[in-house]
Amino acid sequence: MGVTTRRCAAGSRVRIIGMALGLCVVVDRAPDHRFEKGYEVTSVQDSAFEGRAWDGWTVPEIVDVQGVPTAFRRGGRGETLVYLHGGGGTRAWTPLHAKLAEHFDVIAPEHPGYGDTPRGSDQDSWADYVLHYDALFRTLGLVDFHLVGTSLGSWLAANLAVYYPDRFKSLALVTPIGVLAESDEFVDLFRLTAEEEADRMFNGRAERYADDFEQEGPLADAVHQYQENSTSALLMWNPRYERKFDTRLARVKIPTLVVAAEDDRLAGNGQGQRYVELLPHARLVTVRGPGGEASGHGLPMEQPADLVAEIVKHVARRGE
Repeated sequence: MGVTTRRCAAGSRVRIIGMALGLCVVVDRAPDHRFEKGYEVTSVQDSAFEGRAWDGWTVPEIVDVQGVPTAFRRGGRGETLVYLHGGGGTRAWTPLHAKLAEHFDVIAPEHPGYGDTPRGSDQDSWADYVLHYDALFRTLGLVDFHLVGTSLGSWLAANLAVYYPDRFKSLALVTPIGVLAESDEFVDLFRLTAEEEADRMFNGRAERYADDFEQEGPLADAVHQYQENSTSALLMWNPRYERKFDTRLARVKIPTLVVAAEDDRLAGNGQGQRYVELLPHARLVTVRGPGGEASGHGLPMEQPADLVAEIVKHVARRGE
C-alpha cells in the first residue's frame, strides 16, 4: 500500500479522513494533558481500504509504533479512555465505542495481528504486547487515563496494570478471561466452529446478530477471522491462563470494575469472581441480558448502553 506521513504538532487533534484523499487533517485546539509531544501519523491511500462499507466501518488513524503500523480509532471528548478489544470486533467503530464516546475521549486501538494492525515477527507473547502498548501510549503522549478491556483485551489490560500500576486512573475488565477458575468447565475455544463459538457467545441468540458480524463477505471474513484466531493462539494456547496472576494482581491498587455476564458459556462464570478475589480494590457487577434472557459473553454487543452506564458509574466513584 502507498503511504505518506507528516508530523502532527503537540496539542492537535488528528484525524485521517476520506478513503479517496487519504489526508491527515489537523484540527487546532488548546493543548491538554493527553498530548505531551507530536507524533507521526501515517496516511494510508484509498486502495488499502477500497470497498469497505460495512456497518461501523471508519477509516482508522495509523501511527508507527517501533516499526509496527498500529491502527486505532478515536472519538468523543472528556477524560481519555483506552478500550482494548477482545479476540474480534475489529475494523469498526461499534455502538459500544459510540456510547463510550458520549462520556470519554475514546481511543480504540487494534492489537498487532488483529484488524488492520500487522503483527511484528517478534510479537508472540503477552510481554511483547505489553511492550507494544507501552510504546503506543508513549507515542500518543497518553498519561493518567482509564483502561477498559473485554475478553482477551481484559487479559491484556490486566497485564498492563500489573506492569505499569501507576499509569492508569482506573481499570475495567469486561467478561474477562486469563485467570484459573477451577469451578469453571473448560471450553476449548480453538476446537469450536465459528457457529459454535457464536452460539456460546450469545447464549443461543447469535442469529440476531448475524448481519453485524458480516464485513467483506463469508470467504474473506473467514480468512480474516482465521488470521486473528492464529494470533489469539500465540497468546493463549498454552497456558490458557496466566499462572502468575495469583500473585501479580496484588500490585494493581487502582479502582477496578469487573463486569460479568449472568451466564457466560464461553469463558465460564468463575472468571469475574476470581479476578475480584485477586485484585485489591475490585468490585464485581453483573449486567443483565436482553428482555429477561441471561446475558452472555457477548454482552458488550448486546447491552452496550448498560455496560457503559456501569463504566461511567465506576469512573465517577473514583472521585468520591
